[in-house]
Amino acid sequence: MILLTGFEPFGGDSNNPSWAAVLEAQEILRAEGHGVEALELPCVFGESTAVLGEAMARVRPELVICVGLAGGRDRLSLERVAINCDDARIPDNAGNRPIDEPVVPEGPAAYFSTLPLKSALRALQIAGIRAEVSQTAGTYVCNHVFYALMHKLAGAVAPRPRGGFIHVPYDAAQLPQGSAAPGMATQDMGRGIAVVVRTALGNPVDAKLSAGAVH
Repeated sequence: MILLTGFEPFGGDSNNPSWAAVLEAQEILRAEGHGVEALELPCVFGESTAVLGEAMARVRPELVICVGLAGGRDRLSLERVAINCDDARIPDNAGNRPIDEPVVPEGPAAYFSTLPLKSALRALQIAGIRAEVSQTAGTYVCNHVFYALMHKLAGAVAPRPRGGFIHVPYDAAQLPQGSAAPGMATQDMGRGIAVVVRTALGNPVDAKLSAGAVH
């Protein structure tokens, strides 16, 4: 079973394309015969990870991919690392605004994604979908969920599920006319997430490709 999650709207936006993209990916993957469950997470520190944990206990997935919005980016960002730090520039949907607090007290400084990021990047490029390996998932609720997910998976018994996080751009169709912000069609986001899922299921070992950053 595959568990995909997106987020509810936050920061005054009326929608969150991460959820629409997850639903698109779910439809694609189910049509291919995969067992997929989609879950919309609240954009709230703590509550989001509790909802995720409950779903994981119920679904018992072999693969978990969480998806969030990174407005301003122009491509799918395959996140490499989650850090043990909540530092909110804006309040979450419950008014919480943690500053310099750990996601998990006494947890390690960081966790790496266990998705085959380089293989997925290559597959996305072949599919004509803009993508990158990103070195930061921020310090807001997206990183909070990413870190909590990886912490939970690190403590799982074998066979340990694989998991990671993808950031998506704004939905191009919903940007105001004349907006300079980059966007992507929801259908392409969904196709991209499906590509990552297929790649993760078929590649236990990642490819050795350069996808780093100078700064």
